Amino acid sequence: MVSYTDLEQDIAGDVNQQQLHNSSEAGKINELGMMAKDQDLPAPATTGTQQKETKDQNLPAPATTGTQQKERKRYNPKIRVQSMGLSPMIVPLSAREGQNEVAARFETHVKELIENLKSTALETVREATSELRILAKDLDNQILIASCGAISPLVDLLRSSDMITQENAVTAVLNLSISNNNKVNIVKAEAIEPLIHVLQTGTDEARENAAATLYSLSVFEENKIRIGNSGAIGALVDLLGNGTPRGRKDAATALFYLSTCTDNRLTIVRSGAVKHLIDLMDPATGMVDRVVVVLANLASGPEGRKAIAEAGGISLLVEAVELGSPRGKENAAAALVHFCADSNRYCRRVLEEGAVPPLVILSMSGTSRAKEKANRILQHLRNLQAAYNDIAGGSYT
Repeated sequence: MVSYTDLEQDIAGDVNQQQLHNSSEAGKINELGMMAKDQDLPAPATTGTQQKETKDQNLPAPATTGTQQKERKRYNPKIRVQSMGLSPMIVPLSAREGQNEVAARFETHVKELIENLKSTALETVREATSELRILAKDLDNQILIASCGAISPLVDLLRSSDMITQENAVTAVLNLSISNNNKVNIVKAEAIEPLIHVLQTGTDEARENAAATLYSLSVFEENKIRIGNSGAIGALVDLLGNGTPRGRKDAATALFYLSTCTDNRLTIVRSGAVKHLIDLMDPATGMVDRVVVVLANLASGPEGRKAIAEAGGISLLVEAVELGSPRGKENAAAALVHFCADSNRYCRRVLEEGAVPPLVILSMSGTSRAKEKANRILQHLRNLQAAYNDIAGGSYT
């Protein structure tokens, strides 16, 4: 199995790109005054005991004169001192009460939006899903929205016949899925089948976000088999072959996560993914690294190797060893190890594609993992050469 940290980092960036980033929408959030991370929140007031504990900490404080020391003894219940680096900051206790009031109003507003999701009025539902989609961009909001009960009604709306509502709902679910706690609750809400429905019926953006949600959920090991057994793989493969560039990237990433589970690899191969993956090995797609890491996982099984070889994948993997990114070279070599360890027939194919020079270079200058893979392939090729020398009394060319 391929471990591909760089791809996972890229995925995190992709999820953020899938979230709404329109500045006017961000403005709506700021107008509501509900983005907690943008507010300067005062800390809770301290009790007398807590004040004593604070005094016992080794906190730097400005030098004081005798007069200032005398004044400090006077306790003013309307203010407290909060350490902020080297300088104390005076925060009115009344600000805490105001913040609690804002938080309470926000929670009430979220609950009203969730109730509106169940309305029979189309425009009301559209507005509610749109606003929740925006609010769910913020991590703190993701937790609150889910705790108020938004997940189940949003999942129900994934089957909406109104394309705008469906698109808003799937994007809201995607944003909520970024929280690990919400990943579990989304799966418990039976979201996988409705997400497949969006993959099959939605707008381009809705399909992209459904795929992104599936790969977000499949980060959890226990979800991979469940998603793999649900029929999602076929829908993802269809998006891989026929989606927008963004949709294809999301589908490839979802298939990567699913392919880390051995039970899913055969399903991915039999769903016709290899042909589409090979087509996307063109550097112009900007997807070579994503594709190679999936192929490396699929090459671990005999049907995967056969499908890749028949689609012309061996020559493209050799090309990736020579011309790919450092991570791409590493994973291309990992895929070729499976071929060379399988049979002399595949070894000959690798040799015929001119793999030796780039493998020698990789064995000396690649990442530690790439060097190890390259040396293993070269050893298989030496063994093949030795076998032909013994049989034919000469070199294999």
